[in-house]
Amino acid sequence: MFYEALVTDHVRVEPNKFGMDTGEAVRAQLEESYFGFQDKDLGVVVAVLEVLDVDEGIIIPGDGAAYYKSTFKLIVFKPELQEVVYGEVDEITSFGAFLNLGPIRGMIHISQTMDDFVSFSDTGVLSGKDGKKILQKGDKCIARIVAISYKGDEPKIGLTMRQPGLGKIDWINAEKEKSQKANKKEKK
Repeated sequence: MFYEALVTDHVRVEPNKFGMDTGEAVRAQLEESYFGFQDKDLGVVVAVLEVLDVDEGIIIPGDGAAYYKSTFKLIVFKPELQEVVYGEVDEITSFGAFLNLGPIRGMIHISQTMDDFVSFSDTGVLSGKDGKKILQKGDKCIARIVAISYKGDEPKIGLTMRQPGLGKIDWINAEKEKSQKANKKEKK
């Protein structure tokens, strides 16, 4: 889920930004330092939205940079359990698929891709035995977050598409059409 976060921090502004307006220098440093920053409590920083307040700076001897206590707003993405997310398949492997969720990637284990026996082909496609469904790179999907781990450099997101209303967009649309046709037959 995307959030707007209000943060107060001491921002280290490098000497190459000393010729700039203080507010602009702090914003430029924040964009360099915070973009892509990941934290278990905050989430993944997507953008610096606004710098609200910049206090007077201090210079620490031997460092050369200036430190400004600043208050600013960030846009962050913090995945939450059971959240429904939209993404695009950007890699297929023998054990599942990786879904690009924007700021981060999630992994769908092969057993969680569809309600069918799924096999991996040499062409990089996951295919269902009975339903003849296929999942390949570039497919747009809707999935649910079922696991989140913050061990390591970036969060690991576990996803499932084995629930009604989830899966490849084409599969969802086909199910809707099938359901609408069945409803029309019942009304006749």
